[in-house]
Amino acid sequence: MQEKLIDRIYECSVVPELWPDVLDELALITQSTGGMLFSARKAVNWTASENVFEAFETYVKDGWFDKCPRRTCMVGKSQPTFFVEQDFWSEEELANNPFYRDFFHPRGLGWSAGTLLQMPTGDNIVFSIERQLDQGPIERKHVERLNQLRPHLLRSAFVSARLGLQRAQGAGETLSRFGLPAIVLDAAGKFVEANERAESIADHVRCSDPGGRVAFADRRAGAFLTAALERLDSVSATDSLSFPVRNADGNAVLVGHVMPVKLAAHDIFANSYALLFFTPLDQTRAPSTNLMRSLFDLTVAETRIAKGLMQGQTLTEIAEDGSVSITTVRSQFSSILEKTGCGRQAELVGLLANIALGQSDES
Repeated sequence: MQEKLIDRIYECSVVPELWPDVLDELALITQSTGGMLFSARKAVNWTASENVFEAFETYVKDGWFDKCPRRTCMVGKSQPTFFVEQDFWSEEELANNPFYRDFFHPRGLGWSAGTLLQMPTGDNIVFSIERQLDQGPIERKHVERLNQLRPHLLRSAFVSARLGLQRAQGAGETLSRFGLPAIVLDAAGKFVEANERAESIADHVRCSDPGGRVAFADRRAGAFLTAALERLDSVSATDSLSFPVRNADGNAVLVGHVMPVKLAAHDIFANSYALLFFTPLDQTRAPSTNLMRSLFDLTVAETRIAKGLMQGQTLTEIAEDGSVSITTVRSQFSSILEKTGCGRQAELVGLLANIALGQSDES
């Protein structure tokens, strides 16, 4: 059941008119009313399921989006998770919050689970699942289920956001509008088509003639791509589909993202299996834990470990500070190594130290 939902999530990436149906399904599995998706870079684009569409149309039209305290709180927390109201406010604070008192409560709404993604390209993406006021808060078990889907939701929504939540008519138009280096692959990892921006990363990623394999100067990146392609037929909630691409000095200069082409998306990318796109990294700015969360699908616990390592802590010290067992920390550390394509701790620390939150020329 979950694999089918993940397939539908990725289908929405280039067929964004299907997002309302997926948002409805997310609402159904969390016993909620509906859901919405906002994306903002140069302009705000949004979509919502039918049950809450009218409310969010007013929300945007009357300027509520610009003063939304939810978004501000999520930025402040800056964690890779879905948040609920209790993460930010007490019952008394919530009852006196004008945003809830004057907008949501009169419409019978008032409980939500929301998450935020901020990318180095300047894209900001918000998902929110809304529940009726008389049903009470969204339970933690439902938040955890949303968190399992979060990396897939945000990866797909990022592609939709780059396209302005508008469906393209074909692969060429989609790649042109995407605005980042992007390559379409078949199931064997062979090159099908690329956009002009792919030429800008030719020192690191080489596309040969159609029918040839995509090659990386960084062999580890090539191995990760091969492994990721092998998983795409049945993507699970725990699969990581993002990986670093390093230069000759071992510094990460790109992050590659593999996105399966699913269901109706084949109408756009005929005879294709995956979309491979890249987020360039700016090596001139300060390191950011936000970036590693966003780009490598790290969980809250994994992010805490990575941050501790960057600060010079040992795994034992991280376990003691978090009041968790060293066995748990070691297991989570192994997961970080797998997600980032690193083989050992020193390599991971070096990678994270060389990642910075840069802005593309479109931000």
